[in-house]
Amino acid sequence: MLYIIRHGKTEMNSKMLMQGRSDIPLNETGIAQAEEAALRFADMGVHIDKVYTSPLIRAVQTAERIAPDAEVVIDNRLIEMDYGPYEGMDLRNPAPEVMDFFMDFVNVPAPAGMEPLPDVVKRLGTFLEDIAEEAERCNVLVSTHAIAMKGALEYLTPESRGGYWAKNIGNCDIYAASVEDGSYTIPVCLEDGKDRWEGTEQN
Repeated sequence: MLYIIRHGKTEMNSKMLMQGRSDIPLNETGIAQAEEAALRFADMGVHIDKVYTSPLIRAVQTAERIAPDAEVVIDNRLIEMDYGPYEGMDLRNPAPEVMDFFMDFVNVPAPAGMEPLPDVVKRLGTFLEDIAEEAERCNVLVSTHAIAMKGALEYLTPESRGGYWAKNIGNCDIYAASVEDGSYTIPVCLEDGKDRWEGTEQN
């Protein structure tokens, strides 16, 4: 079984700053969110056998809180989208070209200097295919970031047609997908057991 989680909250999240590859640790709220996620897995009776995580400390800390005894592998493909010159931008007052991008992810390409969304989907898809056999035989946790996670969900759900880009994924939200005969099933949000194509979140 595959479980994908977004990291817990950081100070940059709290300040509404664009946090891509800045290496910021969890704050107290983020630690509490990760510990709550660990309890959710325990309540579901899920034992994590293997962890793959982004190299950024907030993702590593989240994984360690959830599965302290599991083998942890850092994979650079799980790192957050590269925001380039927009790293650290105040999301309450975004640049006009970034606002245009946020308003229509499907038809408006990422501004110059940002990692293109198709590239995010490609690297996350390559990662998911590499671990599919492992996720079919044991419980694998993937600890990553909002846009990287959306890239993974887009890859696993082609019929979304870009719908995940505008979907809200909060800190420590969890999605799960099983693997059957080498193919992933459609991922399900464990928060409410269903999928929704609504909301906006880029923090």
